[in-house]
Amino acid sequence: MRDYTHKNVYIGIDVHKKTYAVTAICDGAIAKRDSLAAYPEQLVKYIKKYFKGARVNTVYEAGFSGFYLHRYLIEQGVNSIVVHPASIKVSARDRVKTDKRDSLKMAQQLANGELKCINVPSEKREQFRILTRTRNQIVEHKKRVGNQLKSLLFTQGLMNPYDDTKVSKIWIKKIQQFKMSEETKYSVNLLIQLWLYLNTLLKEILIKLYEQAKTDPADVIYRSVPGIGALSARILSNELGDMKSFANEKGLFSYTGLTPSEYSSGEHKHLGNISRQGKSLLRMVLVQIAWRSIQKDQHLLEVFERISKKAGKKRAIVAVARKIIGCIRSCFRTGTIWHANAPDRKEPVTIKAEAC
Repeated sequence: MRDYTHKNVYIGIDVHKKTYAVTAICDGAIAKRDSLAAYPEQLVKYIKKYFKGARVNTVYEAGFSGFYLHRYLIEQGVNSIVVHPASIKVSARDRVKTDKRDSLKMAQQLANGELKCINVPSEKREQFRILTRTRNQIVEHKKRVGNQLKSLLFTQGLMNPYDDTKVSKIWIKKIQQFKMSEETKYSVNLLIQLWLYLNTLLKEILIKLYEQAKTDPADVIYRSVPGIGALSARILSNELGDMKSFANEKGLFSYTGLTPSEYSSGEHKHLGNISRQGKSLLRMVLVQIAWRSIQKDQHLLEVFERISKKAGKKRAIVAVARKIIGCIRSCFRTGTIWHANAPDRKEPVTIKAEAC
């Protein structure tokens, strides 16, 4: 067995539900390739067995597996980073995709210093965000059930195709009075019961989130921003925390997906639509906040009107959203709250150290 003492070993891990595809590189050459059962403990045993005494660095893509593997590797003394899938460079001629190839690319790019770790939340912050993300899943489920209910009524000629009425308790009472067959009525009532149940769950989660806010010091600053209510404050706080993990605004904008895509060649530079990387929930909430904030903050309204004249309302509102999140980061860095109509004039506020 080769001696790797004091050597730098770079391991790319292609994570799947049941297996880890592992490729290790040392001194620019492939040292070992294997497929392991997807148990973090087994991966650590593998590393310690074959690369004893080496400085091992690992990387895997963020995804369904979360951060448990990352934290476990760190606890066991193995360097680990988690990267955004879009940050892995792929050759234009590379049309073959396999687990081995993916793990090899990650190992090579890690060895070349081309990969950077994404923002990994603390365990407590991750537990906090479970609530807001679960709420979002239930909201989407509720929308689907509402659309299924409307679709069923439409197929039975009980709903006008141009009827865009929002599903609500009042609307539900109205459709329950429709004349319909026993089979249709049974199916409609099932969907109604499911919609009402999901609606009840959302109210219960909202109570949990209000309780959560009382224990989160970051909530004070988020709630001071015009356009940010109790729910949107929880979403931003759970996803971004106090933003100390972002070294600069560029990293923050990239994480939220609010950075314009760029197509440049020679002297020509063209900025396209936003990159849409990061969580779509974050972008949606920030844009919604921006629309509300320009109705409450004159300074932000002036920014919106100035940009919309040249670039249109859609790009202008994204620019406002970007400005808001940048100013919130500044508030955290200076320990101040937002002042309406004057983001540059803020009042000090006592913020406890990031508890999450």
